[in-house]
Amino acid sequence: MTTLAGRTDTLTRDALTVLQPGFPGTTAPDWLLRRLGEGLASVGLFGRNVASLEQLAALTAQLRAERDDVLVAIDEEGGDVTRLEVRTGSSFPGNHALGAVDDVALTREVARELGRRLAACGVNFNWAPAADVNADPANPVIGVRSFGADPALAARHTAAYVTGLQSAGVAACTKHFPGHGDTAVDSHLAMPRIDAPAEVLETRDLVPFRAAIAAGTRAVMSAHILVPALDPDRPATLSRRILTDLLRGELGYDGLIVTDGMEMQAIAAVYGIERGSVLALAAGADAICVGGGLNDDGTVRRLRDALVSAVRSGELPEERLADAAERVRRLARWTARTAPGTGGPTAPAADGSAAGASQGQDDIGLVAARRALTVTRSGPYEPGSASAPYVAAFTPVANIAVGDETPWGVAAELARLLPGTETGSFTGADAGPVALAAAGERRIVAVVRDEHRHPWMTVALDTLLAARPDTIVVEMGIPEAPPRGALHIATHGAARVCGRAAAEVVAGARRP
Repeated sequence: MTTLAGRTDTLTRDALTVLQPGFPGTTAPDWLLRRLGEGLASVGLFGRNVASLEQLAALTAQLRAERDDVLVAIDEEGGDVTRLEVRTGSSFPGNHALGAVDDVALTREVARELGRRLAACGVNFNWAPAADVNADPANPVIGVRSFGADPALAARHTAAYVTGLQSAGVAACTKHFPGHGDTAVDSHLAMPRIDAPAEVLETRDLVPFRAAIAAGTRAVMSAHILVPALDPDRPATLSRRILTDLLRGELGYDGLIVTDGMEMQAIAAVYGIERGSVLALAAGADAICVGGGLNDDGTVRRLRDALVSAVRSGELPEERLADAAERVRRLARWTARTAPGTGGPTAPAADGSAAGASQGQDDIGLVAARRALTVTRSGPYEPGSASAPYVAAFTPVANIAVGDETPWGVAAELARLLPGTETGSFTGADAGPVALAAAGERRIVAVVRDEHRHPWMTVALDTLLAARPDTIVVEMGIPEAPPRGALHIATHGAARVCGRAAAEVVAGARRP
């Protein structure tokens, strides 16, 4: 461990201030509390840190007992990417469902309610919303995390989400700048490249970010993507042309710039996390996100010392590090002013309710999920309320952003509505015949997720529908493939409430 003294004490504190590390467990480890005392100003929470809302509130209180202005960040998009409800599935549909409804007031209210729940647990910084325009339907990592493929739609809902979230006193972090939607590679695994010309980027990818900036987003997250039209040499996270010249200069953004996770292979495999962090700060980033995978004290010390060494060697100007640290502190001051109970936007009203709360806000996620459904019939459909169906879930490999901890599908909700419902999970070339045999004589509900990206799913549905044309198909990803089945239900996302909304239609509890 490097010992720093005298003039470098401020330098060391600034180096710690710009880090946003994760940690293991559901209570704060001793090393993390020590680093907060030494200057660490932010922490990042992941699914592993959340067992219940009560436990999460106790954890954030533990952090604030050490540093009362700490930024507590979380990756809570709602929909498929949830940390608050990682073990049950989200109470809120994700961006694609909200885009399908296309009611900006609804998006604003969903984001506000999500922010209210975060704030109630002591979380004041959310790495959301995703403003990516999903231009490539085969995108393996964005998909339903995007509001859609139309830049104008994505822009108006990004702005509404930012406004709603921040009205609850939680800072929004609009991501992934300059836009991760037109990629065929997951940046968790390798470096994506977008070869679109600058004119396309201007009229497509940058449009939602301009809207987010106009709406006052407190933070923007960079993408680990190479965009040669903007910078042929460096990925966005490490590019001064993109972060300083474009985002700060041309777009006029003055808030916090946060990197995506530095241990993602797009950066770590090429530059290493220490070198990558130095280059990111030099390029104009203000906060270094790390901790999805690397979440120990050694990682924090390595990054701290790399930044200090870079300043000493002249590679990273001391003024740049100091400016980045001040931007982190500025955001902390904003969250302190707007926190519940401080007279900010979520202060209690005279009657004890949340100021501005709407009628039935506890159910706003389910309301949105129901409205997002797209139902297509191939002929008359009679709900199978008399007998319990067999749910065949055709399960793809989850991307790293979503994770494989969170349950999805319609089986649990159908079992509640139609007791006796059975289910199985199937994958691969023989998924169709195996599912058909497992179902026996029961009516089949086939659940897919991005059928258009997985040829084996298409083959499985071909098999089921050839043998059992009364099969119901529920698509819980991007509904890019043509609808088919006796009833086809597109939920535009795999959140728990999306599954419930679909199950209600299948069971006849709600009219399609």
